[in-house]
Amino acid sequence: MTLELDTGLPSTKLLQGVLRDKQAVEVKLVTGDILNGTLRWQDPNCLCVDTEGQVTLVWRSAIAYLKVS
Repeated sequence: MTLELDTGLPSTKLLQGVLRDKQAVEVKLVTGDILNGTLRWQDPNCLCVDTEGQVTLVWRSAIAYLKVS
């Protein structure tokens, strides 16, 4: 079964705009860790966050919130 990104969802549309505009984001994880950077890409399972050259793959289920700066 192939998962596809539902581009009709408001959350997906918002993140696509953040990616396109290279806006800064703050991603808080359920562990309490916070990542500040920009999004490189998204897929149905994960987000790729670039924090000053360090690329971090974050499972969507690990995200407590994502704030657009």
